[in-house]
Formats: sequence, C-alpha cells, structure tokens
Amino acid sequence: METVKLTSPIDGSVYAERATATDAEIDATVARARAAQAEWAGTSIEERATYLLAFLEALLAMNDDIVPEIAWQMGRPVRYGGEKGGVEERTRYMVALAEKALAPFIPEDRPGFRRYLKRAPLGVVMTIAPWNYPYLTTVNSVVPALMAGNAMILKHAAQTLLVGERFQAAFDKAGLPKGVFQNIVLGHAQTEKLLGSGKIDHCNFTGSVAGGRAIEKAAAGTFMTLGLELGGKDPAYVLPDAKLDHAIANLVDGAFYNSGQCCCGIERVYVHEKVYDDFVEGFIAETRNYVVGNPLDQATTMGPMAQARFADFIREQKAEALRKGAVAHIGMTVEGDREGSPYLAPEVLTGVNHQMSVMREESFGPIVGIMKVRDDEEAIQLMNDSPYGLTASVWTTDTDHAATLGDRIETGTVFMNRCDYVDPGLVWTGVKDTGKGGAMGLVGYDNLTRPKSYHLREAI
Repeated sequence: METVKLTSPIDGSVYAERATATDAEIDATVARARAAQAEWAGTSIEERATYLLAFLEALLAMNDDIVPEIAWQMGRPVRYGGEKGGVEERTRYMVALAEKALAPFIPEDRPGFRRYLKRAPLGVVMTIAPWNYPYLTTVNSVVPALMAGNAMILKHAAQTLLVGERFQAAFDKAGLPKGVFQNIVLGHAQTEKLLGSGKIDHCNFTGSVAGGRAIEKAAAGTFMTLGLELGGKDPAYVLPDAKLDHAIANLVDGAFYNSGQCCCGIERVYVHEKVYDDFVEGFIAETRNYVVGNPLDQATTMGPMAQARFADFIREQKAEALRKGAVAHIGMTVEGDREGSPYLAPEVLTGVNHQMSVMREESFGPIVGIMKVRDDEEAIQLMNDSPYGLTASVWTTDTDHAATLGDRIETGTVFMNRCDYVDPGLVWTGVKDTGKGGAMGLVGYDNLTRPKSYHLREAI
C-alpha cells in the first residue's frame, strides 16, 4: 500500500500519513462526481448558496483546531489565527456574486427569435491545492466551481494533507449531496494519469512552474481547460513622495509574513535614490523585530519554513549574492538555523543586482533584495526584468501616476500603497511564467463555466 507522509517542520516528526487511492477508488470517485454533477447543475443558485454558506459556518467552527494544525503541517505561527478572515471574505463575496456572474446575457431583440447566452458548468473540476495558504487557495476555486454547478474533486498538497479532510468534513456537515465534493489522496503519477484520462473537465493548480508544465503535459490532447497560478518574483517600487513609515511596515510584512512563502510576497524592492537611505534604515530596523521560533509559541512571529530544502535554497541564494558583492544586514541568531534545518532568520540584502539569483529566481522564503534606482524608467525596466508576473506594488501619494506606471508593468495585479492581498472583487491572475487563467470575481466564474448559446426561432 502506497502512502503519503506529512513531515512536520516543527520537529521533523511524521504528523500524518494517509494511503493513496487505488485505481478502483479513483474511478469510483470520478464516477460519483459525474453522476452527482448532473443533478447538482439542476439546482438553483439560491439552493447552492445555502449549502456553501453552511459549509463556511462549519469550517469556521473548526478554526480553534485548524490553527495549531496549520502550524504543525507547514509552520505558520498560531498567533496569526489561521486563514478564517480571508476564507470568510472570499466565500461570502463569491456566493453573493454568483447570481450576477451566472445570469444569462440577452442580446438586442430580434423579432421572431428568442436568443440568449447562458454560463453552463464545465462538469467535473479538479483542484490541486498548495500548502502555503492551504485554505485560502482552495476556497479560490472550490467555492465558485460549486456555485457554478460543477462537481469538485480536491487533491491537496502532501504537506497539508489534513486540509482536504477539513473541507470534506465541513461539506458533509453542511449536507452537500454526496459526490458533489470529494477529497482524494493521490501521488504525482496518479494525478498525471487522472488528468490524462479525459475524465476531468477543468483543473485548477497553484504551485511551481515545473508543476504547471507537468500538468499541461499530462492534460495534452484532452482539451480540458486549465487554471495555472505558478508563483512570482513580485517587485515593489518606492517613489520619493511615498509615506515611508507606511511603506516600510507594509513591505516588511509583505516580504516576511508566512516566512516569505507566498506567491505574491515581496521579493525585490526598488527605491528611488532620494529616499533610499532612509527606507533601507527603516526596513532593517523593522525586520529585526521578528521573533523566529516554534510556531506553537504565541511570541513567535516567524516559524520554520515548510521543508528544510526550501530553507537551504534561501541559504544558497544568500551565499551566492554575498560572493557577488551583496551586503547582508540582519545577521540574526536563530536556534536551529543551519543547513538541513527549516528554521531560518529573515535577511535583507543591499548591493544586489540582476545577475544574482535572489533578484531573478523565485525565493519563496524570508529574504529580500533592495536596489537603488534613479527614476521611473529604471524602476520599470527592472520590475519587468523577470520571467514572472503576478503582482507589483507602487508606493506613492499620486494615484494617477501609480495607474500610469501600472500600465507599463508586466503583471497580473498592480497595487498602490499595499501588497500581498487578493481582492475577491477583481481577479487573481498572472502573466509570463506565472501562468494563465484567473480566480475570483466575474472572471473567476467565466473560467469555471462555458458559454452556451440559445437561438430559438419561434413557430412560423
């Protein structure tokens, strides 16, 4: 029997272990989803909303148990209270939006004909969810997919195995019809085989570029649709008129919250030469306030990274940057911070350039490089010098100028005076190696449905 083991970054123990599904179980899961979806698609939006809001209440009621579970699974400190705020915001918004998003479009009247366009469900949707924000990223696709009339199969990351079980328990508590939502445990080869079977109509994946390419390859020839959010190297640009205290506090948090393990985390900062020195001084001072340690301790503000190999990659990026002339400013002593350990101190580098991995390759950890720039032109050139394009933030008091700069930045989202946030009223999307598709908002519903035309000629 093959199993998936969840090794806790807190102490290296096996926190959970689950058997992977057999071929027969996979076939049965898909068959149940297909059968349940046909009936689910016939329910009203109002009825679906009742189930989804009941699911939300059931999930929120588990939060006291979920918070330490997250710490044990991927290392986020318990002091932050899990992800309930964002889960509730996104779920309620997408449920409320469904009636508008799924309403038929009726073109101009044509005598003798009844014409309209409906948003039809895709069928069976599979979400392959990541470990870094295990509840939020899952909600992004699960809630609108179900509201649109699809059946859902969830395969969660091995690092956060228990999250899928929490979703299943919450949907069961809500009384969702059997087969409409199913959690499943699969290995990589099993996942690829299922995607290539032609039995899945849409797959939503959040993860690495390599993972996204593997999914595209597995799905080739099936004509299934894909939503791929594959990470980023998100930049910030601080202009001379920025409110520095606000910018510093938010950019430090954007860089180091969740140990930097965020697709839209701040990984590189470009600061206008007029405010560079003051910004760097403040950024360093703010970073030194972090307390790295056991995430079960309420005093801890930064826990271990999810796996030791992720921390070792950050150590390698830092070492390469220092060899090439960068300067490290934090030098914090952290118990257990050594090669092969997931515990890692945050680091701020200056003297960096785009010949260094830390400014080009996704770090996904608690390290950030800060560069001085002369003007907007240099800042935009550097911001766009990346294979990724998820979000970018501009820090200024001039909204019109920020919007004009945003038009030139190759990114899915442009922020002004904030970062690291998913607005459910817009769309979460990216360009270049960040992937394709989009979650949240009206576009999120478009990507989880298909247009279906009705051209009805009245009786002659």
